[in-house]
Amino acid sequence: QIAVRACFLGFAFGCGLLLSAGRSAWRHFGWYMCSLSLFHYSEYLVTAINNPRSLSLDSFLLNHSFEYNLAALSSWVEFTLEKILFPELKQITWLSTVGLLMVIFGDCLRKAAMLTAGSNFNHIVQNEKSDTHTLVTSGVYGWFRHPSYVGWFYWSIGTQVLLCNPICVVGYALASWRFFRERIEEEEITLIHFFGEEYLEYKRKVPSGLPFIKGVKVEL
Repeated sequence: QIAVRACFLGFAFGCGLLLSAGRSAWRHFGWYMCSLSLFHYSEYLVTAINNPRSLSLDSFLLNHSFEYNLAALSSWVEFTLEKILFPELKQITWLSTVGLLMVIFGDCLRKAAMLTAGSNFNHIVQNEKSDTHTLVTSGVYGWFRHPSYVGWFYWSIGTQVLLCNPICVVGYALASWRFFRERIEEEEITLIHFFGEEYLEYKRKVPSGLPFIKGVKVEL
């Protein structure tokens, strides 16, 4: 099953390259296909390097959630309908380029966070502290408390800017913001339980990295 998924992602990346190299109206969708397939493949690859004990079929994040799959389907439907009804909207190259840069920045930031965290990184919020679990505050974690979420946030919005999907840009931004607000609060409760004052001091010094998200409130 792992080989099938990896082969599928490689095939999608290849198709994206072919579309990207052409001059057709689907060129920007080719950029999107390359970005999407590379993101999911690299999630598995970096997990295999960093934390092989947590590696599983789910590490591809292809079955992240029903909502995630629905969001992807919605973006494809919007792109296709708008391409038929408003073809000029899908030919704004400078806007698609901005989206591509957001995608590259977001994915690079997320992978840098995963590599910096090493075996501390896990796709699932951990409820029990292991003997090797340490608080990572160096590298990109010195910029943001949750750089992997920041990266994913801007990557997801960037994919829709790339496709020139105005409806999904707004929808992705709102849905991603709400998801990461809840996820960060849940994770920070666990981190405070794990590291106590050490994490609270880190929390005071370093921002979450996401707009208008300060994390869990701590009553003093």
